Amino acid sequence: MQNVVQAGHAAIPTLGYGTYGMSPLEVHRVLPAALRAGFRHIDTAQVYGNEAEVGDCVAASGIPRADVFITTKVWVSNYHPTRFAASVDESLRKLKTDYIDLLLLHWPGSDIPLSEQIGALNAASRSGKVRHIGVSNYNRALMAEAIELSEIPLATNQFEYHPYLNQSLLIESTLNAGLAVTGYCGMAVGQVLSDPVLKEMAARYGKTIAQIVLRWLVQQDGVVALSRTSKIERLPENLAVFDFELQAADMAAIHALARPGSRIVNPPGLAPQWDSTEPRLPD
Repeated sequence: MQNVVQAGHAAIPTLGYGTYGMSPLEVHRVLPAALRAGFRHIDTAQVYGNEAEVGDCVAASGIPRADVFITTKVWVSNYHPTRFAASVDESLRKLKTDYIDLLLLHWPGSDIPLSEQIGALNAASRSGKVRHIGVSNYNRALMAEAIELSEIPLATNQFEYHPYLNQSLLIESTLNAGLAVTGYCGMAVGQVLSDPVLKEMAARYGKTIAQIVLRWLVQQDGVVALSRTSKIERLPENLAVFDFELQAADMAAIHALARPGSRIVNPPGLAPQWDSTEPRLPD
C-alpha cells in the first residue's frame, strides 16, 4: 500500500518522482528504474518538454495506469481560453493516457484573469480528462482567491520547500484550507548534502542526508515531497523513508536551519509577491 496524503477526494502518493530539468533521454534512462523501485507518483509539466517520454515509460512499465499518479502543469502561455483545453488534450496525447490525475496551473504570472484560469481548470475536471486540480507557486492571497473562485475543490499548492526556506505561513494556510502541500527543490539544489547538522544526523540514524531531508518533509502532516535523482542506485534509498521516524528535537533542528534569502526558484514575471519566510520568533 502506498503512503498517501489525503486532500479532499484526492489521495496523493506522499513521495513523487520529479522530472524538472530532465531531458527526454534522461527520462528514458531513469524513469523506468524509478517505477521499478516503487515510485508511483510522477510529476511533469508542459514546459518541461518531457511529457511524451514520461508517457512512454509509464505505458511500457506494465504497471496498471490506475496505480500510477501523474501530475502535469499547464504553462502560462496556454492559460488563454482559446489554448487551455487544447493544451490539456496535447498533454493527454503525449502522456498516452485518457486522464490526468492532477492538473496544476504552473505559475501565477499571466495577464489572463485568475477567474478565467480557474474556470478552464474546472472545465478540464468536468470533462473527465482530469481527476484533481490545483495550483503551483501561489502565495497565500492568490491561493485564497483561487479557492474562492473554484467550484471544484483544489487538491494542492505546489511550491519550493527545503530546510533553509521557512514556509510556515504558506504551509499553515494551505493545510488550513484543506489542500495538500507539495514541496519541490527539497535538497536545495544539493546544498543540504554538505550541511554539518544534517551530516551528523544522517550518521546517527544510519541514513543518507537525502533520506533525512525526505523524512523531515513527509513526517510533516499534509506534505507531499518530490524527489529527483539521476543516479539509479539512489532511487530505492529515496523511497526508504517510511521505516524510521525523526525525533521531535531533530525535526526542530532541521526547521532551525531556515535562513533569510534562501529562496532558489523565483523567476521574474512568473512568481508572485511571496509571503514572508523570515524565521518566526518563539512564542
